[in-house]
Amino acid sequence: MDKPPVKIDIALVHYPVVNKNGETIGSSVTNLDLHDMGRAARTFGVNCFWVVTPFRDQQALFAEVLEHWRSGHGARYNDKRGEALRLVEIVDDIDFMLAASTEKWGRPPLVLATCARPGMATIGYDEARQRLAAGEPLLVLFGTAWGLAPEVLERASGTLPAITGCGEYNHLSVRSAAAIILDRLQGER
Repeated sequence: MDKPPVKIDIALVHYPVVNKNGETIGSSVTNLDLHDMGRAARTFGVNCFWVVTPFRDQQALFAEVLEHWRSGHGARYNDKRGEALRLVEIVDDIDFMLAASTEKWGRPPLVLATCARPGMATIGYDEARQRLAAGEPLLVLFGTAWGLAPEVLERASGTLPAITGCGEYNHLSVRSAAAIILDRLQGER
């Protein structure tokens, strides 16, 4: 049985993010992140998977990858991959994404950041699910490299709880974290 559609978008932010030294950088878009997060997004009812990068060469390269899977040979070879990648929108910056999301939903979304550091949570998964169920649009921000830059975290309405494992090691790939978080927000309970 399909769940009723909800107003949820995700974004993979490549700039501004931080490196392991805490410096603000721009990171590279990866093919694995596009494919795996696109598939998770499609599985969990995401409306749009935004990829935020100001780098024109990366935008052009991944526009070709997306075209291959959406309407090229890849679409004929594996239409399920193209179905997931149709959710991807590559944009220059967070401001454009927020404006487009606001226009699409008719009001600003609740913007929730993700962070691997425990203790940063301000909005739990139960509350986020309740707000989605009530019809509030939601935009979840995922950071690349070593996470979202402080200026991005400050723009968010809140931060979701960190994903923690059973030990001290805490360095999941963003695509793994995205799948876990989407399951916590949209998966069967």
